[in-house]
Amino acid sequence: MDITLIVLIALAVIFDFINGVHDSSNIVATMITSRAFSARAALGVTAVAHFLAPFLFGVAVATTIGHDIIDASAINNAVIIAALIGAIGWNLLTWYLGLPSSSSHALIGGLVGAVLVSAGPEAIYRQGLIGVLLALLLSPVFGFAGGYLFTKLVLFLVRGASPRINWFFKRSQILTAVTLAFSHGTNDAQKTMGVITLGLVTAGVIETFYVPVWVVIISAAAIALGTATGGWRLIKTVGARFYRIRPVDAFNAQVTSTGVILGASLFGGPVSTTQVISSSIMGVGSAERLSKVRWGVAGDIALAWLVTLPVTAILAGAIYWLVALLALA
Repeated sequence: MDITLIVLIALAVIFDFINGVHDSSNIVATMITSRAFSARAALGVTAVAHFLAPFLFGVAVATTIGHDIIDASAINNAVIIAALIGAIGWNLLTWYLGLPSSSSHALIGGLVGAVLVSAGPEAIYRQGLIGVLLALLLSPVFGFAGGYLFTKLVLFLVRGASPRINWFFKRSQILTAVTLAFSHGTNDAQKTMGVITLGLVTAGVIETFYVPVWVVIISAAAIALGTATGGWRLIKTVGARFYRIRPVDAFNAQVTSTGVILGASLFGGPVSTTQVISSSIMGVGSAERLSKVRWGVAGDIALAWLVTLPVTAILAGAIYWLVALLALA
């Protein structure tokens, strides 16, 4: 391996770790605020599930990220490095500000921006990119609609139940929260696997795109470690600022989010878990009454989602241009 590839792998692992820190809030927020789990227990269980998930559900998302969007023969690893630096920078900024923005958007935006500057639009597979953008766009819609409809169904089924029903929704989260963690781990860890494998192909270390076992291990370990660390700023945003989450709300949001994320993962669709879980929480709250959701907070988060793709694309493109300029100097 040359030094460029080593730097790429190191940055990919750092991105994966930060992704775990950044997105752990999405997984544990509802189970903590509904008091189904203590904070430490929630993060610990989620970290273990994140490590195991890629070994159980395959690498379809990794193939989409590393093989179906960019022509590996048209770029070099400096392009991928620029994309990773842009995505890492944006994730750190939004973590500091307490905004649950999308790591998936940041990575895709960074890759597209760096590739456009380095090799032009012909190096991007349009059909693959359109498929990814559709997955990113439609998944929060499914999250909101699924949360709304599932909550209506649950409220109908438990109508007239005694307050003891809360015990059921708390204990049920042992299953739903772990399943949600598995779905998140299998989708998000695979994005790092796809980037590292793309770097291996670009560097000529492997001839065809396949994800080596060691790439799966380090990617799963990095996101699990980041998850165990926890993003406390974002846990507060996701878990409390939309509305006061009860056990039934947490249960419904977890079931809905799991269905959307795991379904997308099995079909190779890289989705934003931040978007899916947040939109599911909003859908669940809206099913009870629209005024329950603090829509101003939702608007702030939506703005962060909208600007992530263009900002990271511009940032990564500028980083690559600067690196190329310095190399010629």
